[in-house]
Amino acid sequence: MVVSAQRLKSFDTDLPADSVEFCPSPGYWEYFVCGTYQLQQETTTTEATGEQEAECTDNGVKRPTAQTRIGQCMLMRASPSGDFEHLQSVDMPAILDMKWSHSSTPSPLLAIADAVGALRFYNLNNTANESRVVLHEFQVLQATESSNICLSLDWSDRLISNSKVVASISNGRLLVADPVNGEYAVTRDWHAHDYEPWIAAWGWSPDIVYSGGDDLCWKGWDLRTDLATPMFQNKRSFEGGVTSIQCHPQREHYIAVGSYDSHVRIFDVRQPFKPMVTTNVGGGAWRVKWNPSSSTRKDDLLVACMHDGFKIIRHSLNGDPSSIPSTPDGDGEASIVVKFDDHASLAYGADWYHGEEQEGTTLVASCSFYDHCLMTWRG
Repeated sequence: MVVSAQRLKSFDTDLPADSVEFCPSPGYWEYFVCGTYQLQQETTTTEATGEQEAECTDNGVKRPTAQTRIGQCMLMRASPSGDFEHLQSVDMPAILDMKWSHSSTPSPLLAIADAVGALRFYNLNNTANESRVVLHEFQVLQATESSNICLSLDWSDRLISNSKVVASISNGRLLVADPVNGEYAVTRDWHAHDYEPWIAAWGWSPDIVYSGGDDLCWKGWDLRTDLATPMFQNKRSFEGGVTSIQCHPQREHYIAVGSYDSHVRIFDVRQPFKPMVTTNVGGGAWRVKWNPSSSTRKDDLLVACMHDGFKIIRHSLNGDPSSIPSTPDGDGEASIVVKFDDHASLAYGADWYHGEEQEGTTLVASCSFYDHCLMTWRG
């Protein structure tokens, strides 16, 4: 039976919202961030009439108007009841993705992928002049040309004690940023996909990266090589672009891969060409997030399903791929147990609260695009 989750609180983000991330650092679990993205057309206006005019060349041909992508990072603080308050908004170029570091630093560290080719790094702390916790920018790394977009990023320390960042870029490339002399610097950069690589994610090793793109490919990369060719590339499993990837945080070889084709597939990375489990979630799977709990819910997967709201998939995984019933089509033992349909637009961002469960449910924050809405619910 699928349970319909109930909304706890909603908030108007003003700009279209596309990313939500709860802080995983102990002592800061109640804090989360929401990122927004808006495309603005730059036009000229006639002084006499106030009407907008397109710019023309000398021969009268209209030039396309310039595009500016703007956004905000909004810091929130939630309570176990699902209520939350807005603490801070930081203006910046449009945000495509955000991730918190899992390292045990004195203050939580947030990285943001933006629309002008930069990775932005923030600390979450307070100062002597501030009575509350806020975000403080400490570095903007221009990782690629400003005409490119940083589409996604991931921290290696979610799984291992090594704080590197991998990012995917709209020109088809991936890059790795390492801490060098107290700041982050790009140390690897390579061509990975023929079309937009929507997602990049670390494996369980600091040398292994996975990526997916609009070329319908899921690929694995070994940073110990020259990166001229991937370890593997799987194109036959997908009927749409690969949009989301996350390794299971407690089962070393399992990985969730989402696609525009409305399916989420669980792979054993030792057998990357045949999914163990395939679930139709009704819409493109823009984000997939394993439940951070070490309880019996660790195999639950939160999915942002674009045109079909948000869902939680429950898998039966016990560490042995042969134990999961699987048909030749890759369908296995998984079921959708919770859905949340209150958002009226594209379901893009979602994340789990890292604190304690309540009566078998976990607090979730989610956001949607055109209705610029942020909500909390339990699932």
